[in-house]
Amino acid sequence: MGLRDTLFGRTKQVAPKLDNLFALPTAALTLQSELDLVTSGQAGLCFKEGSGESEITSDDDLRQLLDFDEGAVKVTYTTDDLGFRWIVLHDPDLENLVTRIHGANTTLVEHGLGPRLLCAVFGFVPAHDDGQGAVRMVYLLKQGTFYPFAPTGADQRDNELELRVKSFLENDLAMEKDLTRWMALWNLPVS
Repeated sequence: MGLRDTLFGRTKQVAPKLDNLFALPTAALTLQSELDLVTSGQAGLCFKEGSGESEITSDDDLRQLLDFDEGAVKVTYTTDDLGFRWIVLHDPDLENLVTRIHGANTTLVEHGLGPRLLCAVFGFVPAHDDGQGAVRMVYLLKQGTFYPFAPTGADQRDNELELRVKSFLENDLAMEKDLTRWMALWNLPVS
């Protein structure tokens, strides 16, 4: 970044940090043993739509760009209440979900869409009926860190469960230390 960029308020875009995603399957073993949480079989990738050198105008554009083997994994495309686009993958194997989300991220970055990528979300649910509640592990792509989000209803979350998840996983995952970044993601398409 040069002097002109500084003077005109231009900033260099931060590239997504993707490698920490691969620690999630190992951390999932801790979630299962300590909190009885298992994968819900869903993961999502969230990004902003917009114009630029690589404009995505339809779900078909995304399908062609990402080229998922939709016989092996169910893929849905949706827009949330705030206008953010989601690619939601359905696969009972967490390692497959992580690999496919990483691949989708990489492909979107290669096509100039990296600055629009926001987060990846992986769903976890209680393995048994007496479990403590569902948790979404949110991966902040620009920071390369995770945080737990445990919604309990309309605009309510279980902060205690989120902090317990953090305490169990901080040795397994790069956890987001700045709690102000632990944003509530209401009405997620990932359960």
